[in-house]
Amino acid sequence: MAGHNKWSKIKHKKAATDAAKSRIFSKHSALIAMESRKANGDVHSPGLAAAIERAKKDSMPKENIERAIAKGTGAGAAAMEEVLFEGYGPGGVALLIQAVTDNNNRTSAEIRAIFSKNGLEMGTPGSAAWAFEKNADGGYTPTNPMDLDDETGEKLAEFIEKLEENDDVTNVYSAADTPDD
Repeated sequence: MAGHNKWSKIKHKKAATDAAKSRIFSKHSALIAMESRKANGDVHSPGLAAAIERAKKDSMPKENIERAIAKGTGAGAAAMEEVLFEGYGPGGVALLIQAVTDNNNRTSAEIRAIFSKNGLEMGTPGSAAWAFEKNADGGYTPTNPMDLDDETGEKLAEFIEKLEENDDVTNVYSAADTPDD
């Protein structure tokens, strides 16, 4: 029975890493499908090429990338859309949450539930966007980053992690000043 415990530990560790990979791959797949729809399947378009490159950096298999491109050009592709949610996290830090979804009402309710479970509220469109400016690669940069104490920074990191666990969320941008390590 000595080997049983070792295999059990390996099995649980592998399951956890596989689940994390699966979550990352599904987010990449949704982004690739959406960009594929925008570009009509042209893999040389800048948006689709960038999405494919990000997926490759995370070691997404070629077959999964090709399947996502095909999904984007197929019949069900029209339903995928990119949405932006706004709100304020722990310490009053402005947050922008990017998501790719096929059902905006479901995703909105899920994000709102994450906020309410943590004693926070989602903002209305434009309530937090003023704290960010769009950069060249399509992301957002805070205009006036806030300094946070260690405790609030940890709460914010935990909250962002909870948001990123949602399958539809692709990016979370925070107006907190992140220390350079």
